Amino acid sequence: MIKRESRIQQLQLKLGETTRQLSQREIAQRLSSVIKSARDVMRKDKGLSGELDRLPMLTWIMFLKFLDDVEKIREDSAKLRGEAFYPTIEAPYRWRDWAGKEKGLTGDDLLAFINQEEAVRPDGTRGPGLFAYLRSLAGIEEGDRRDVVAAVFRGIANRMINGYLLRDVVNLVGQINFGSSKDIHVLGRFYETMLREMRDAAGDSGEFYTPRPVVKFIVDVINPRLGETILDPACGTGGFLVESFEHLRKQCKKAEDMTKLQKGTFRGIDAKPLPYLLCQMNLLLHGVESPDIDPGNALRFPLREIGDKDRVDIIMTNPPFGGEEERGILRNFPDDKQTTETALLFLQLIMRILRRPLGGKKGGRCGMVVPNGTLFATGVGARVKKELLEHFNLHTIVRLPLGAFAPYTDIQTNLLFFDKDGPTKEIWYYEHPLPHIRRKLKNPRYTKTMPLRYEEFAPLQKWWQNRIQNECAWKVSAEKVKENDYNLDIKNPNSISVQEIPPPEQLVESIIEKEKRIIKMVQEIKNRILEDNYV
Repeated sequence: MIKRESRIQQLQLKLGETTRQLSQREIAQRLSSVIKSARDVMRKDKGLSGELDRLPMLTWIMFLKFLDDVEKIREDSAKLRGEAFYPTIEAPYRWRDWAGKEKGLTGDDLLAFINQEEAVRPDGTRGPGLFAYLRSLAGIEEGDRRDVVAAVFRGIANRMINGYLLRDVVNLVGQINFGSSKDIHVLGRFYETMLREMRDAAGDSGEFYTPRPVVKFIVDVINPRLGETILDPACGTGGFLVESFEHLRKQCKKAEDMTKLQKGTFRGIDAKPLPYLLCQMNLLLHGVESPDIDPGNALRFPLREIGDKDRVDIIMTNPPFGGEEERGILRNFPDDKQTTETALLFLQLIMRILRRPLGGKKGGRCGMVVPNGTLFATGVGARVKKELLEHFNLHTIVRLPLGAFAPYTDIQTNLLFFDKDGPTKEIWYYEHPLPHIRRKLKNPRYTKTMPLRYEEFAPLQKWWQNRIQNECAWKVSAEKVKENDYNLDIKNPNSISVQEIPPPEQLVESIIEKEKRIIKMVQEIKNRILEDNYV
């Protein structure tokens, strides 16, 4: 038995033998060259117009190569154990069947095989095309990878229109060894960079990407522990889930810990096909073996139907804001709390799905991003915040400066931290300051070229453990918030800039006085000119 296990381990390392002797730097250089070459080839294709087209295209190709490399290892392991192996993708649709040979299908034949409902397959027979087959896959049990593959390919299309260029990209991706842990580790970092570039290129379509410094800060202060369940109901490209996995992996001391981490720890939800694909790939590249991502709308279930079995220990998320939900979704919420503002709907969902304190165990906790509008919202917004303060402990609000989410949005954002161990008695506020060099700018803010950096959270992290009021931090009682109709948009009373700003009526008077002085000066100049002309 020991010999058999040893042979299995050797097989699992087999695909990585060619890179095992290479340094991390050499691997990074090789993979960087492969990825750059693939992107350069895609730039030549008229069907792709920018990074928002190119990265998803590269991702689905990488996804199929990744799946085939992993399947090879599992198939060989099953053979050694004398067990039956049931592949996720059958021949002739596996990567090795249609993409594994450099001189395989190309040109119009390759495009037909990928795009058409029925086509000539690599083995010469006719049958469903590649995408048609992948979309038809159905699992036989919960968590089956076939359901994941089907969900991924139902939401995407091949946008390349030159089959020869597509063949070049396929051949380049074929050089990536997804059976090598070193390749995977380096690719994970490259992929993060590509996601950021796509976010920058997407402009206002970049809502599924949260700045990594914000993600890392939230994960650090929430501090997930091994054995806790984590949910992001608007997971986008999976930033919070990836960072949580990296955070928890450091806590794994033995094989059983890693097994616990991989099974049932993470859940994500995102209804949009593109982020669903990007999230799956991001998690796989960072070591999550079977990502549990729901491709539906997180708001589609009535709140009253969410019970204890659906609840989680931790929620970290950046829900969409500024958008609107359809009328059918609104009926899932209480009559007096129905609104088209998505941020408020997600806040209600989160409050419902956080685990309640039971059996001496503390309740669930949350760190989330919200726009300023959520803080000062009235009507439905005020009623939602009333429930938040009465049933949860909203202990901290971090106010971020302008541009923290540039270039996606200029809307000023905040980080809410609360747990189920309510009610709220007092709320700590922390106004994250701009670095000194940025305060000197004509328009003080973060920008695309001068973004928020993780290191800038250091003073806040230090304060988090030893809270005192200072020029950045202050606290407000829940009673005061209640008296102000649950308006959480409370300015920093300790800020020098706030103290120096006079009330509006005083500003108006000052402007009028200055205008009078300017008119008087102009008149004096005019009189002098007239006198000089007269002389």
